[in-house]
Amino acid sequence: SSDGYIVTNNHVVGENNEASVVLNDKREFSARIVGRDPATDLALLKINAENLEYLEYGDSDNVSIGEWVLAIGNPYNLTSTVTAGIISAKARQLEMSSGQMNFESFLQTDAAVNPGSSGGALVDSEGKLIGINTAIQSPTGSYAGYSFAVPVNIVKEVVGDLMRYGRVKRAILGVVMGELN
Repeated sequence: SSDGYIVTNNHVVGENNEASVVLNDKREFSARIVGRDPATDLALLKINAENLEYLEYGDSDNVSIGEWVLAIGNPYNLTSTVTAGIISAKARQLEMSSGQMNFESFLQTDAAVNPGSSGGALVDSEGKLIGINTAIQSPTGSYAGYSFAVPVNIVKEVVGDLMRYGRVKRAILGVVMGELN
């Protein structure tokens, strides 16, 4: 937001209680961690700054398979790297959670995302935020064709709760689904 709220991945922040943020114009800020949600791998930071440029939210529910997107990040310390790709799947599950509730519902793209791109923006052709780059699926740990982003509609819900409560509130029905054969 223009007043210094920043969304990134929880795995980028790690277990730290504070973080440092460097903007494109090289200004550096100490950031307060407002909250984190390991289940969606999102974290919300706050820096003391005003009149910042920011991305407008798009609508990840209206993203289409085959739609062109741009992935923005800082892979290998290459500041503000932008790669292009297409959306190849919505609501993709990767089974990355171990023993936790699984809230995976990723946008899948072939835009190149590498270590250091995590927490970066996935934007549509209008420059609106449609996801937060989160993961790659690769045997080498580097880009090999598929990357995954948390859809912005999930980001909006998580960020809203983190801003209001400092944690995500979820209702649980208590039903477990399974395959029948």
